[in-house]
Amino acid sequence: MARIAGVNIPDNKHIEYSLAYIKGVGLPLAKKICQQANVKLGTKVSDLSDVELEKIREVIDKNYKVEGDLRMEVSQNIKRLKEISSYRGKRHERNLPVRGQRTRTNARTKRGRRVTVGSGRKKSAEKT
Repeated sequence: MARIAGVNIPDNKHIEYSLAYIKGVGLPLAKKICQQANVKLGTKVSDLSDVELEKIREVIDKNYKVEGDLRMEVSQNIKRLKEISSYRGKRHERNLPVRGQRTRTNARTKRGRRVTVGSGRKKSAEKT
């Protein structure tokens, strides 16, 4: 397995799909990286030479934020929004949708499992 940006990428896949295993690299960016490194698209990772892998590593390190650096930047941005008490920051704090989605229905991914309020079934009046 080749290791790029701290991630083991699969050998049995084409290089553009393997690069997408790195956080911050999608398919379009992976194709652009391959063009910049002069690597032919559709080449399997196992068929790449060490020189080509090194070119890919170099292109990614120089030009793009990936993995740890990207995660740190995103968390710092969220922290900054919380500190300045912006609307988006408050939504992050309360663990609610940030980008204007409705919450009356849906939003289950963000809000968690549905919790029923009350005992469920009302008890009938006791006989005396």
